[in-house]
Amino acid sequence: MNGSASNRPARAGLALGAALVSAMLCTPATAAGPEEAGKGPGAAATTPAHAERACPVVYFDLGETLVHTADDGSTTYLPGAASYLRNLRGRHIRVGLITNVPPSWGTTDAERAARLRTEVDATWRGPVPFAWADFGDRIRTPRTEAERKPSPVLWQRAKDDSAGCRVVYQAETAQEVSVASSLGFLSYQVGRPNRPVFLPAGLVELLGRRPG
Repeated sequence: MNGSASNRPARAGLALGAALVSAMLCTPATAAGPEEAGKGPGAAATTPAHAERACPVVYFDLGETLVHTADDGSTTYLPGAASYLRNLRGRHIRVGLITNVPPSWGTTDAERAARLRTEVDATWRGPVPFAWADFGDRIRTPRTEAERKPSPVLWQRAKDDSAGCRVVYQAETAQEVSVASSLGFLSYQVGRPNRPVFLPAGLVELLGRRPG
């Protein structure tokens, strides 16, 4: 993704995230290590759906935020991504995806998400499959070309579907972080130097206990 613009909403969202990390002394995301075994598209989520926390909901971009596509077309987790998802799952925190796919992939989010899974799985070369079960029905994709990010439509839909919960968004580009911040997400740009790769899971857990 090529977005690199940064403006006041983006700086405010990032500053808030950094301040909360420092002030609350939360546990950082688990360091990258051997990715979890047996977690993938065919595996059931470790935590039953009824045990998930109601709030917050943590949404991610997919490409170059959680997964990387190499020059040969193969796809793998980015370093630390699988262990971070495992950490959130262990805290019973709901996660979702906000990602661009061709609208022609289906007439509903569920249909487009199923095609996305097929496409990713077909090129997957990681030691374990991508943990699709963690995301449930929380995969938001564009219904038309006009809805593609950075249009705010997908973030607004995700927020509307989150039942008033505080919503978090994590992505690799400042532009997407800026748009999410402007819509009320606590947004965090992943992979920046001298910061945790992802927003620390302990902080995310605390956010669910604070008013939105």
